[in-house]
Amino acid sequence: MIRLVSAVAALAVGATIVYAQSAAIGQRQAVLKTFGDAATDLSRMVKGENPFDLGKVQASLKTVSDGAPKLPALFPPDSKTGGKTEALPAIWEKKPEFEGLFKKLETDAKTTSAAIKDLASLKTEWPKLGATCVSCHKQFRQLPK
Repeated sequence: MIRLVSAVAALAVGATIVYAQSAAIGQRQAVLKTFGDAATDLSRMVKGENPFDLGKVQASLKTVSDGAPKLPALFPPDSKTGGKTEALPAIWEKKPEFEGLFKKLETDAKTTSAAIKDLASLKTEWPKLGATCVSCHKQFRQLPK
């Protein structure tokens, strides 16, 4: 009976760990998806596929500036694998640098939002913010296959 209780307890603990792991992965993927959606909207404006809309620009950049500070906590050590994560081990090997990029992203999104007034300024400012995203993806994200 004690072995059965111990086995059930071990399974429960294992399931809890897997759930917590997948919860963090799912939460960070949800935040990052909002970033991707925001980037798509802005890129379409830059390309002339969608009309310039300052309200949408500001909303997209607010999505990024509000989401960036949430992300460091969504990369706990137990979330290195599973959940179809694209996170590279470099995240945990260079944690301060990785977390610093989210601080930079938050600041850059706010600065970019304040600087954009029209399509011309969007075309000038958007690539600067995009460079921050690209630098993180190059170092810390495995490209989807």
